[in-house]
Amino acid sequence: MSINKKPNELINEKSPYLLQHAYNPVNWYSWSDKAFEIARAEDKPIFLSIGYSTCHWCHVMEHESFEDEEVANILNKNYICIKVDREERPDVDSVYMTFCQAMTGSGGWPLTVIMTPDKKPFFCGTYFPKYQKYNRIGLIDLLEQIDFKWKNEKETLLKSSENILNVLKADFEINKSEDELDKDIIEKAIEVFKLSFDNKYGGFGRAPKFPSPQNLMFLMKYYNLEDDEQSLDIVETTLKGMYKGGLFDHIGYGFSRYSTDNKWLVPHFEKMLYDNSMLIIVYLEAYKITKNDLYKNIAIKTIDYVLRELTDELGGFYCAQDADSEREEGKFYVFNQIEIIKILGEEDGKYFNEYYNITKNGNFEGKSIPNLINNKDYHKENEKINNLRKKVFDYRLKRTSLHKDDKILTSWNGLMIVALANAYEVLRDDKYLDYSNKALNFIKNNLINDEGRLLARYRDKHADHLAYLEDYTFLTWAYISMYEATFDEKYLEEAVYLNNQTIELFWDNENHGFFIYGKDGENLIARPKDLYDGAKPSGNSVATYNLIKLARMTKDEKLEDIAYKQINIYGSSVIDSPTGYSFFMLALMYELYHSKELICVIKEDEDLKDLQNILTNNYLPNLNVVVKKEGNLSSVSKYLKDYKSINDLTTYYLCEGNSCNKPFNDINTLKEYLDV
Repeated sequence: MSINKKPNELINEKSPYLLQHAYNPVNWYSWSDKAFEIARAEDKPIFLSIGYSTCHWCHVMEHESFEDEEVANILNKNYICIKVDREERPDVDSVYMTFCQAMTGSGGWPLTVIMTPDKKPFFCGTYFPKYQKYNRIGLIDLLEQIDFKWKNEKETLLKSSENILNVLKADFEINKSEDELDKDIIEKAIEVFKLSFDNKYGGFGRAPKFPSPQNLMFLMKYYNLEDDEQSLDIVETTLKGMYKGGLFDHIGYGFSRYSTDNKWLVPHFEKMLYDNSMLIIVYLEAYKITKNDLYKNIAIKTIDYVLRELTDELGGFYCAQDADSEREEGKFYVFNQIEIIKILGEEDGKYFNEYYNITKNGNFEGKSIPNLINNKDYHKENEKINNLRKKVFDYRLKRTSLHKDDKILTSWNGLMIVALANAYEVLRDDKYLDYSNKALNFIKNNLINDEGRLLARYRDKHADHLAYLEDYTFLTWAYISMYEATFDEKYLEEAVYLNNQTIELFWDNENHGFFIYGKDGENLIARPKDLYDGAKPSGNSVATYNLIKLARMTKDEKLEDIAYKQINIYGSSVIDSPTGYSFFMLALMYELYHSKELICVIKEDEDLKDLQNILTNNYLPNLNVVVKKEGNLSSVSKYLKDYKSINDLTTYYLCEGNSCNKPFNDINTLKEYLDV
């Protein structure tokens, strides 16, 4: 192995992932016109490698191959090599990941693509070892085989790339559905979730297990609308299982990426902002439904982790913490019994080891991941354990360290703002509102260019990349959540503005649906529309949610029309695999079930507080609330001019489905209508 002392062109980048490779002996380029021009001039294929800075297998491939002189010599001689941070360029990642999944049946990172200088792929895969291993071709053999074909059978490769693109066109297009979606699709998804549910440890299917928070959000909404106790049981079993296992960091808090086993015990140790944001939302919703303090406390601990480890002093939130320390996955997080006793002493150390199941033989490569799987008191707050935990936490910080991906993404920050807004609404702690506003101000001050265009990434005092669909939709969702937590109309105005921008930049007027990148973005070999909800909701799913919410809150019929087209364009995709579109179905349930629209003409501040108490203490997922206060109406609320105070008192206008009740003044009547 060798690490180059002279940097390659990545040294001028801002992405932590690209900078990790800046001293590789491979002559890396970023995704740029320069790289493709050189490839055309030298008549070389492109070796494209896509990953992210906290990806364990990306690290493995770097150490085995990209730091290796032998591999580097082959790459530098025969290829033009390009590195892409998937979190900075989700457009590039989406195009080539679709190609990889279609051609191989699977995908993941690192993503390895070999393509023509015209960006047309003809080979793909994920991780490759340096030499052949476990029936997986070695990278050296692969590179030499493709180099031979490029030099001797180029026309065959070029024809292959054209054929692949023609075949893949269907994967980038939407099959229009003739049938409107109905409640049967909801029932089908629920049935699949129930059949795949692990009733012992929670979650769905076998290992590996992913949190997939939007699945739990969907099940909770179904429970509320259909009074289906089994759906709530599935959610609660899963929430408890994820917390008890090693997926949750019991020493420093926060959730890891996913579990490699069925017990949620052994995680893939990287911690992502988006996972933690979505899980905060889920645990707070579960607390609203059940009033179980365990869920509230888990949400608070997870927020504490993000505020401590992933928060920039200017207000933005960082992306992630790595899984690896000193090139070992999970080293930061595991302990042995003797180590704990040295930290805490014989008596306290033994108590701590028993509490967190830190054993002699361990549960992860000879050491132990602290967990509460067999602890019957897992749900109780323990002051003694918390004091001991703080000592272990301080020791862990000194023992080794974790790489932190400190770039700030607009999209993921949007999700964290949603989480904080929900925390403020449920817990009424002003610090959550303060952090939300600080993050929104950070985006306004640092992630909007001179033309008013939202940007995707900020790092090291530099913002770049025109924002993508999920940047706009997640941030719009954040503003909607801030309005619902405060009823300050400035947030609703921002949500409407961003939503209009989303339609202008991303909406397909001809075939409907939203493209991943804007009409002013770089033209790639395809312009995909992604609906599938992966680790986080897709931009199209959240766009659907935003359209319906804002249509109901502003009475904008244009938004209702776009939402209708959006729902129906994706019908066939959802019917084929409903559990892959659970956030989309969250939005769909506003249409398939009667939603309630409440307009409150507020006369006294105390009346607003009474309204907020109802919303804080009750889970009402199909309710949309708009508040009219004294003062001038903005352009988004001008329709409220016809809603008057009756008897000079706070007045409530409540509609359900296509029927409206007579306006009333009594908040107890409101409680009766809302069934709370």
